[in-house]
Amino acid sequence: MDIRQLRYFVTVANEGQITRAAKKLNMAQPPLSHQLKIIEEQLGTALFFRNSRSVELTEAGQLLYQRAISILHQIDDTLIEVKETGDGLRGQLSIGTAKTCAVSYLPDRIQAFLSKYPLITFRVLDGHPYQVVKYVEERLVELAVVRFVSDLHLDYGSRTLQIEPYVLFVPSKWDWDPSRTSISMKDLEDIPLVMVVRENKYGKYSAFHDTCIKQGIKTNVVCECHDVAIIFSFVAAGMGATVLPKSTFSIHPLDDVKIVEIEDCPLYNKTTLIWDEKRPLSKVAQRFIETFD
Repeated sequence: MDIRQLRYFVTVANEGQITRAAKKLNMAQPPLSHQLKIIEEQLGTALFFRNSRSVELTEAGQLLYQRAISILHQIDDTLIEVKETGDGLRGQLSIGTAKTCAVSYLPDRIQAFLSKYPLITFRVLDGHPYQVVKYVEERLVELAVVRFVSDLHLDYGSRTLQIEPYVLFVPSKWDWDPSRTSISMKDLEDIPLVMVVRENKYGKYSAFHDTCIKQGIKTNVVCECHDVAIIFSFVAAGMGATVLPKSTFSIHPLDDVKIVEIEDCPLYNKTTLIWDEKRPLSKVAQRFIETFD
């Protein structure tokens, strides 16, 4: 069995279907099926349970899959290291990021990095915080910039970039007393809210809404959405106010929105650069981390 066949096997296992795997590998289905048959003949055991629509790993297949993933990762890491021993830093750095973080932390930093290392290219994958962490887990990216309200990433190497409070964003068209620059959590019960709601493997969640529940505060949520830009458009239209990290305003500056501090809000948002400590980082990633010193 060679490395090419090992990659075929892993792709089929990941896709759960030979047709999808063949499409991802840019090859026809019959040659791929033939390669799988050759692998099974070489090993003298079945690696997949097959039915008309999908394939599922046998016990032997699961063992090979675990070993194959480790081997392929080692090969990829070795190739990166070898390439970096040449005459200058080169290669591609993949970064995962929440959209709001991308605007705040990446453009100037990437531009400065490219000025110093012109042979480097970047690949940026965006998503919600849990999606971005998954990119790191699946080795789709080496580094990620994420926002969390708690240390959900303690298993990762990390560097804190910013800690900030949550504030209330109020529509300017509301008849809001200009001298009222702060409110209490309890005051929020009287205010219609449009709230950012995320989803993870456990279902929908909102850190701020969960905090209100714990404090016995009954919020009046008139709309939920997962996209911050859409939320701000609703606030600007006067649909309701919203509660988000303070720096969000710099990402979505709107003349139709004003900021009100929340005096007793216990939530603080932490923006963090994370990476998988179990995986050897490329020199490119190491140098990029150093730019956050």
